[in-house]
Amino acid sequence: MTPDVSRPDRTLHSTLVGDHGPVVVFLHGLFGRGRNFGATVRAMQPHLRALLVDLPNHGASPWTDPVDYGQMAHAVAEHLRAGVAAEGPVHLVGHSMGGKTAMALALAEPDLVDHLVVVDVSPAGSGGGEEFEHLLGALSRIDLATLASLGDADRQLSREVPQPSLRGFLLQNLRRDGSGRLAWQANLDVLRRDLAVVTGDVPHADGARFDGPVLWVAGSESDYITDEDEPLMRRLFPRTRRVTVKDANHWVHSRQPQVFADVVLRFLDAP
Repeated sequence: MTPDVSRPDRTLHSTLVGDHGPVVVFLHGLFGRGRNFGATVRAMQPHLRALLVDLPNHGASPWTDPVDYGQMAHAVAEHLRAGVAAEGPVHLVGHSMGGKTAMALALAEPDLVDHLVVVDVSPAGSGGGEEFEHLLGALSRIDLATLASLGDADRQLSREVPQPSLRGFLLQNLRRDGSGRLAWQANLDVLRRDLAVVTGDVPHADGARFDGPVLWVAGSESDYITDEDEPLMRRLFPRTRRVTVKDANHWVHSRQPQVFADVVLRFLDAP
């Protein structure tokens, strides 16, 4: 069954972890879902409450057409206003596509955001387009009609994606629908068509800036953030600090969950 794309304002799916402390909202990257930050959140307990959000076109959240950062930021903002941000601003952590959504939200609605953490992405057009095009194409070529199990999908995908850990990450997007057949939860067709938007610039109004504290976290083995990106980052986010995590690739929080958790907790001045 294809999810209804006619109601992009339908409630996003999220999970709240923890019962006390400041609220930190986590926004995942392309192909992900909120629970991708699970190891980081466990490392941060019991110091905070974590809201793990499935962004539009991912996980259990609704699909939209087209993909649009302004629309995604608005959807997250409305979700927060109706919930954890009803009584005041929250801390916001976003990785890759989620980082661009977080930046767009902070620029458009700064009253919702206390501290902002941007993980391995810049406000300028990012790299990874060819890699993501390859991965989206590989997923689209899996013959869902022939699948009896996730193992079948893994075997088909291994022809184009040899890394087992990456295949496992991608195949988390397969779930059984109401009829018991395996189907994609992520909106692969639209994400592939609008990939230039996903990897493009963060939208912002002329003169927009977020004056709250910002931590910009890069992986030492990643080239998604360059020195050339820094002037734009500091123009939009003047109170920016840049940190590089050693032995981490683009998925900093997955490669180094404890180090990443420690870095973020120090930035938030948590215990």
